[in-house]
Amino acid sequence: MAQQAEHRIRPGIGGWTFEPWRGGVFYPQGLPHGQELHYASRRVPAIEVNGTFYRGQSPATFARWRAETPQGFMFSLKASRGCTYRKVLADAGDSVRRFIGSGIVELGEKLGPIVWQCMPSTVFDAGDIAAFLALLPARHEGVALRHVLEVRHASFRDAAYIALARRHRCAVVFTDSDQFPCLPDVTADFVYARLMMASTDQATGYGATALDRWADCAHAWSRGERPDGLDPVTDGDPAAPQGRDVFLFVINGAKERAPAAADALLRRVGLTPLA
Repeated sequence: MAQQAEHRIRPGIGGWTFEPWRGGVFYPQGLPHGQELHYASRRVPAIEVNGTFYRGQSPATFARWRAETPQGFMFSLKASRGCTYRKVLADAGDSVRRFIGSGIVELGEKLGPIVWQCMPSTVFDAGDIAAFLALLPARHEGVALRHVLEVRHASFRDAAYIALARRHRCAVVFTDSDQFPCLPDVTADFVYARLMMASTDQATGYGATALDRWADCAHAWSRGERPDGLDPVTDGDPAAPQGRDVFLFVINGAKERAPAAADALLRRVGLTPLA
């Protein structure tokens, strides 16, 4: 799955174990369940793993995932909810250390961003958020770590939050959703977008016009530019003369349409699956 030199865009999906994807919808008829990661990782260049949010995985499991997937593929991991589903995020130090030390570095170069998802009820508190971001390490056992904070309360549409995220080089999730705040401001050397408005009425989840728009946004982000029409909180983003990585996950919404939507985006940004 060769990337064009101008960008490093990775359209992806959430997870790989989903019954409605079987039987020819995404997975070929009769494909053994144990081969689904092998297949999915050759159709999309990134997968967001939701299971790590609910339960821990062993180092051996992370090593197996790495072995089953091709060169250039990346896993994004949702951090344990024990780290962020709490009233005081500043108190999460032990939980953060346990998750980081749980064996995720076995993924090696296939370890993509780590997503720290806050409760929908979490309200922006500058001191608490600053303390939490300070807990997130830049490296662990020689492996570079990239962090993403996913917030779901409208109070985070605040320039002070964007400034804190930039200070800690933590990405903020851009969400295409009518339930959660839209934060298109770039705060790290990569962009993390979750497209959550797929519809069962569209074979590709999103219609052609919407897919073209998201592909255009991905190209702009990857070139270090700010896409038009996304209602940012702040006036400008940090310069990115070398461009930016862009993770673009089609997730939630009509999940059965996510693989087709990711494939449509993949082709619109000039890429093709490995198989």
